[in-house]
This record gives sequence, structure tokens and C-alpha cells, in this order.
Amino acid sequence: MRRKFIIFLIFLAAGIGIFGLYYSQKNTFSKDVLKLEILGPAETEIYQEVEYLVRYKNIGNVLLEEPRLIFEYPEHAITENNTLREEIKLDDVYPGQEKTLSFKARLVGEEDRALTAQVTLSYQPKNLKARYESTTTLTTLINSVPFNFGFDLPSKTASGKEMKFALNYFSNINYPLSNLKVKIEYPSDFEFLESDPPALEETDWEIPPLNKAEGGRIEITGRIQGEVGEEKVFTAEFGTWQEGEFILFKKTIKGVEIVKPALYITQEINGNPNYIANPGDPLHYEISFKNIGGEALSDLSLVVTLTGEAFDFNTLKTLNGEYKPGDNSIIWDWRRMGALQFLNVQQEGKVEFWLNLKNEWQNPSSEGKTEIKDEIYLSQAKEEFINKVNSKLEISQKGYRQAEVWENSGPLPPQVGQTTTYTIIWQAKNYYNEVKNIKVKAILPQNVKLTGKIFPETEAEKLTFDSQSREIVWDVGDLKVGQGVFNSAPNNAFQIAFTPDVSQRGGTPQIIGQAKITGEDSWTGQTLETAASSVNTALPDDQTLTKQQGIVQ
Repeated sequence: MRRKFIIFLIFLAAGIGIFGLYYSQKNTFSKDVLKLEILGPAETEIYQEVEYLVRYKNIGNVLLEEPRLIFEYPEHAITENNTLREEIKLDDVYPGQEKTLSFKARLVGEEDRALTAQVTLSYQPKNLKARYESTTTLTTLINSVPFNFGFDLPSKTASGKEMKFALNYFSNINYPLSNLKVKIEYPSDFEFLESDPPALEETDWEIPPLNKAEGGRIEITGRIQGEVGEEKVFTAEFGTWQEGEFILFKKTIKGVEIVKPALYITQEINGNPNYIANPGDPLHYEISFKNIGGEALSDLSLVVTLTGEAFDFNTLKTLNGEYKPGDNSIIWDWRRMGALQFLNVQQEGKVEFWLNLKNEWQNPSSEGKTEIKDEIYLSQAKEEFINKVNSKLEISQKGYRQAEVWENSGPLPPQVGQTTTYTIIWQAKNYYNEVKNIKVKAILPQNVKLTGKIFPETEAEKLTFDSQSREIVWDVGDLKVGQGVFNSAPNNAFQIAFTPDVSQRGGTPQIIGQAKITGEDSWTGQTLETAASSVNTALPDDQTLTKQQGIVQ
């Protein structure tokens, strides 16, 4: 019995020893045998390429089998394969072996944003069934966003007053930007009126792609209500869309104080507060001002500064004002006007002046948005008024017997009952804004008809004739700024045949009526119309003919 007990104890001790050895081996393995690290910059500029070096080393004495590495880029990173997670199957890692992998990305986000990359490496030590993994991270700070974004906004405004302000943006980022968007949050009691470019739902704008050293502006017009002394805060954000998420680059905030207005200023041109001018127009400006504050005002000066290539300052006339040609300003001094010398509460005053617009000027706006502007300064009050200016359409209508495009025939002077052919040439010109849906129309007399000869051939399909109304129509289409003025003019030449009757003998009858050109100004929305004189058989533009050769025989 005693012997059996001793044998049992021996086997028990052996079992415990074997188990202890296995347990000891299992638990003496440590993840410290794998050294894993990410090397990369602690700081970077937005969109600058960042290289992450993942380095791993087996510092133990056990082979690491079936290693798998998962690299997770920071959120919103831009990568070559457009993924934020890469999984790689590695070769077995022998004791003492070290390897390095490279991962590149561009980081996107606002300034001072910390973005973290993470790497995980899992493996199975030789002769062990368990898998182990090591994880490490690297955080990089976006320390620079070379992008300017801010409000051009007055610090003070009166409640209920229409205000214009802008959001300016400029990229100095050395990387092309796309999928851009601006979002704005208005203060309470702000009424949005319009913007240029137009807004999406009044608060959002899609911005075209930007390269380095490119920028733009959003102009907003609105009206704000509030109590005197109240501050209204405007907030705007600039960023990009990435996988349906808005990523912020820059944020700007500016406050506007509601102040008590003292002066109310209005303006009319030719009796209209929203006058749309035409080249060559005579303009009568009437500027009215009213003291709506709580105290009388005295010793005031009113200054109007005019801006615009279209003004003909040689025609300027004013009552009691002094013109300063250096900056195109007109000044009214209190010494010459009683209303400026003393303006009581609720009292009104008015100044006026006259000047013409030029018929033509050399520097049209390349955007095709021609306007005239004046700024008015009165005490601490300032107002700006902008009026749109229509483009100028012209049609040239000339008749020739001798024409380069084809030969004309028939007797000269024209004979009663016999047919003589002539060439009519139309040329269209557009000056200052883009104009669309342009058409030229003229009436052919009863004894004049088209022969069918049209040049150039591309214009043939644009020319139509109604036999009932006798109206010939040329569908010119759309014309850009300066088309026909600073480059070649759209033209159309066609041949007509004239057979005079007895009643026309001894005269120089019309062979085509007045040519009218019409079109819609894309900037002002108005319909433009001008005309060219009719053409008779005397053909005043054909220098090869004498006056006698135009008289019907």
C-alpha cells in the first residue's frame, strides 16, 4: 500500500512538472520580441505628401510565421489607391530580421488638426497555435493651411439697411484643389437678397477648381434687422467634399454692430432708382439725403465719386458742386448749400448733376458686365450705387453693284421692265456685354426678290424669307463682348434682283428697307434694337457707280 502511494506521488509530480513546463513556455513568450514603429513627420502642411515608414524587427529567438500587416491612414487622407486601409501578407520574420515598408498620403484638414495613422502586425510564433499582434500609431499635426479666406464686411450698419459684402478666397497651396464648397451661417434677422455667383439654397456655393495662386470672390447682398448696439455674427467655412463628407480648410467669423442711422441717402437717375443706361445716354442724377437721427447736423460736405469707362466727364454739369478731375469726384460744400450748413431732424436736402455716357469706349469689361458706379460720402454715412449699362448692337447694311463674291448683271442705269441684280452685305457688331438671340430683319419691296445666292455658305441656313410679309430674316445667334468690333464681324452677303415698274422711272427707289438688329442683353436682361438705313439704287456705298447710274430709265 505504501509502495503504491509512493508511485502515485511520483506520477503526480511528473504530471505537474510537464504541465508547469508547458505553462511556463506558453507564458514566457512576449510580444516584446517584435519591435514595431511608424516613422513620419510630426507636422505637415495641408495637401503636402507625407511618407510613413513602417519598420518592424524580430528581436526574439523564435520564428514569426504568417505575419499580416494592416496600415490605416488618417481620416480624410488622399492616397494613390483611394483607400484608407491596406492589408499586406508578409513573409515569415526570422530572429534578428528587420524590414521597412513605405506608405504615402496627403493629409487634409484645418490648421492645428491632429491626424493619426495606425499599424497593426499580427503573427504566430513557431510551434505555438496562438496569434499575437502589436499595434502602434503616429500622430501628425497640420500646422499650415496656406489659404486665405475672409469677410469683406462693414463693422457697422443700420437696421433695415441693404448691405453688400464679400467673401474673398485665395489658395497658395501647392496642390490643385477640387470639389470645393463655401458654407455661410447668417445671423438672426438677416434677409438674403442675391449673390454673385448665385447661391445654392442661399447659404452654399460650389467653387470651381483652384490651382496655386488662384482665388475668387463671392458677393452677397442682403438686409439685416436688429436693435441698436446689437452685434450680428457672420460665420463662413471653406472646404472640400470627400466621399460625401465636408472637410473644413478654413473658417472665418466677423461681427457687425447695429448702429443708429443718422442719414438716409437715396439716388435716382433720370427719375428712376434702378435705371439701366444705354451708351450715349444723357444722365440726370438726383441725390437726396435726410436726417433721420436724433440731433441736428451742421457744416456737412457731400462727395460723389464716379467710376466707369463709360462716363464722358467732358459733359458734366452741376449746380453748386465743384468737379475734381483727378479722382472724378464732385464736392458740395456747406458754404454753398443751406441744407448742408444746417440739417435739422427729419429735414431733407438734394443735390443734382448731369453728364452723358460715351457712345463708345475702348476698354469693355471682359466679363461682359458693364456698369457705372458712384460712391456718396456724407458725414459718417457712405452709400454705393451701381447701375447696369446695356451693350451696343450695330448692323451695317450696304449695297453694291460690283461685289467680289459674284458678278451682278442687268442694265445700268436700271430699265423699266428689265431685271438688274445687286449685292447686299450685312455686318453685325456687339460691344460691351454678351448678347443672345440676335436677329437682323429687313423688308424687300414688291418688285425685289432674292436670287438664292448667299455668302458665306454657312450663313445660308440662317437666312429666311417670308413671301407674304416680304421680310428677310438673318438669325445671327449669340455674340460675345466686342465681337465684330475687336475682331472679325459676322457677315452675310446675298444677291437681290430688282425689276422697276413705270411708276419708278426717273427716281432712285429702295431695293431693301431699313435693317433692324435685335437681341437680348445677357447682363441687363433688356432687349436691344438698332437700325441701319435703307438702300436705294443710287448705292451710296459703291464708289464705282455715279449718281446718274442709279436713276431708273
